[in-house]
Amino acid sequence: MAPRLFSCFGRGGGSSSSASDPKHDDKAATVDLSAEEQRRGGPVVVELFSSQGCATSPEAELLFSRLGRGDFNLDAPVVLMAYHVDYWDYTGWKDPFGSSQWTVRQKAYVEALNLDTMFTPQIVVQGRAQCVGNEDEALISCIASAPRFPAPSFQATFEKSSPDSLQVTLTGALRTKVNHEGVNIMVALYEGGLVTSCTAGANKDRVLANEYVVRRLEKMSSVKDISAKKTVSGTVNFSLWEGFNSAKCGVAIFLESSSHQIFGSQSLKLPDKL
Repeated sequence: MAPRLFSCFGRGGGSSSSASDPKHDDKAATVDLSAEEQRRGGPVVVELFSSQGCATSPEAELLFSRLGRGDFNLDAPVVLMAYHVDYWDYTGWKDPFGSSQWTVRQKAYVEALNLDTMFTPQIVVQGRAQCVGNEDEALISCIASAPRFPAPSFQATFEKSSPDSLQVTLTGALRTKVNHEGVNIMVALYEGGLVTSCTAGANKDRVLANEYVVRRLEKMSSVKDISAKKTVSGTVNFSLWEGFNSAKCGVAIFLESSSHQIFGSQSLKLPDKL
């Protein structure tokens, strides 16, 4: 995409929207639990697309951090993931957490949600609705109106198979019935407590704090035609970065359809020492 198709939005720079095309109907999975369990539901996945090269992203990062701290009176727990895109790197500051992989993920949402352009900061909720990432009222509204699904019941074991590799083995039930269209079981490795001093670009001379930054994302498996109670097992391997500290990291597990809608999620902290 040409740079002119990218935008860096501040407050009031956009509006929230949700998918309304028939292809976005919830067809891939159905809840197969009691009415009370359905009412309680599980966490809502909130994804932030951000960049240290965007002048308005730091405000969204602060809002995202507050969301993680529980500063808002939300009825639903949340699973948070921040993806740093790389399309602002040309402006003078290369985001140390930026990746073309996250730009591709955001582009998939742009297409799935029938949007005209890619922008930062952007929030996507449960893969179904989106808003500008620094507008707190729109964000809270998106979370409140998001469909909720039971959290999977995965138990995890973590092992450093080598100094630069982490193996995560998961066993548990999805707690959501999956039909013939299937879902992908995705596992994200994220890091918090990150502080960067920007010496160039739109945020020159600012010290930026980032939380829930996705460093790696892998597909554990694809499943279809299984019951909510069936046990599923799998393993993912993550390559580790210099300075990896398990005490600052966690994994987010989520069920994702081919149209990128989320049908259940779970978040686990890594052990302090690995």
